[in-house]
Amino acid sequence: DLTGWKAYGNEKWLVENGTILGESAADKYGYLVTDKKFRDFDLRVRFKGEASGNSGLFFHCAITGMSDTGPDIQGIQAEVDPTPGHHTGGLYESGGRGWLIQPTAAGEKALKPGEWNELEVSAHGNHIITRLNGVEMVNYRDAAPKFTEGAIALQIHTGGGVKVLWKDIEIRGTPVSE
Repeated sequence: DLTGWKAYGNEKWLVENGTILGESAADKYGYLVTDKKFRDFDLRVRFKGEASGNSGLFFHCAITGMSDTGPDIQGIQAEVDPTPGHHTGGLYESGGRGWLIQPTAAGEKALKPGEWNELEVSAHGNHIITRLNGVEMVNYRDAAPKFTEGAIALQIHTGGGVKVLWKDIEIRGTPVSE
């Protein structure tokens, strides 16, 4: 269920049989955000793109307001896109520097379109590692981290037609005290 999560924006977030469905409804950004904030953590999630369109797994993030395109967010995003070659597992800083690092050419081939994919994110201090289906996508040490703690969020990207399934979400780490 969605206990411990809060939806921002007008996109649809539904749960059926232990699977979260995120779907475009208003052609704007939408986020499903954890109530808890984390600094150091290891996360594993399975996702499946049911339609074309961009999504993402944000961490060390916060919703900062609203705009014409929906909720504004700042933090780090592990890219999730159902199209091969669109940098799934790469790191993008929203509210900052943009792309921090994209997967290697070999990493770009780890995505299984139309199937369940397993994304892992390990964030400890300024060291972030992502893996997609067991393949290391990025191993990044941030020399000047801007975002070092915050919530974890699932994203529905603006543009319409986005539909992503998420399940088996596991977060290992001690939440930051409020």
